[in-house]
Amino acid sequence: MTYSKEQKFSYKYIFLAVVMAIGAIHSTHAQKEPQYTQYMYNVGSFNPAYMGTTETPEISGLYRAQWLDIPGAPRTMRFGVNVPLSNEKMGVGFNVISDQLGPATQTYVEAAYSYQLNVTDNVKLSFGMDVGGSFLGVDFNKGTFKNPGEPILGGEEINKFYATIGAGLFLYEDDLWYFGVSIPNFLTDGIYNDEVATIIEDKKQFNFIGGYVFDLSESLKFKPALLANVIAGAPVNLNISGNFLINERFTAGASYRIDNAVSALAGFQINSSLFLGYSYDYNTNPLGQFNSGSHEVILKFYLGKGSGGNGTSKDPKLKGKPKQIDTPRFF
Repeated sequence: MTYSKEQKFSYKYIFLAVVMAIGAIHSTHAQKEPQYTQYMYNVGSFNPAYMGTTETPEISGLYRAQWLDIPGAPRTMRFGVNVPLSNEKMGVGFNVISDQLGPATQTYVEAAYSYQLNVTDNVKLSFGMDVGGSFLGVDFNKGTFKNPGEPILGGEEINKFYATIGAGLFLYEDDLWYFGVSIPNFLTDGIYNDEVATIIEDKKQFNFIGGYVFDLSESLKFKPALLANVIAGAPVNLNISGNFLINERFTAGASYRIDNAVSALAGFQINSSLFLGYSYDYNTNPLGQFNSGSHEVILKFYLGKGSGGNGTSKDPKLKGKPKQIDTPRFF
């Protein structure tokens, strides 16, 4: 297969991107959900139980450009809304995630709901569920093919819709620690037809996430965190990270994706309502020699957190009283 000059990438590059991506999915990462480096600030994208656990509503936007210099390499965009309800027991959320790889684009649209229980005065357990769908498109119409008889090229374009149902648990203590587990989609058996099955075999994925915030001093906090993506019969994709929060405004840290990449992370609390985060990945596997890394940017807007920072405290002793909010919590 070769692409026209207007497409600006040739068959050998798209072939390289697809082969390495499939190899990464099945051999290294074993994941079908989009990959994030700043997962600690993006929990709502893969665990519906996170919805409603924040003090005020938040809106998140993320863009990830993976494996630069490889045409057709993954590009991911996410838009998310997280709204805690006034009863402090429920939350709702909304996610739109677009993941593109070569000629294939997969877009997830999901609505989430969560309910929280008090385990102790300070610890809460949140149950969450999301429903929606996945729009999968594979478009080979933009190229010209030297071997049109290949089975995967039997159709010029594939457009399919699949329903999704996911669920999760999120146990946490505000500003101190958290642990969550989720399954993005229970409807995996047979959701791909014969054409799409030649591209990827879908299996249930389990996500485990956890973190703890250490107060090192009045102006310095440290949070180690981890994310594990697990699919039966495949190696675990394990991410380990550590971030420092300096003067409740600057964040800096590093992350390691086992047998895959090392990452540098940085963030800036522009004001009490707006956070900007950035990460850069460098591949430590053989893929590193074919690209110049991956970039990821996240922007979070916290509604109701102006410079005055009024809110309602969730502390039972202060319930109903105004609460000064200077900066968002560290997760």
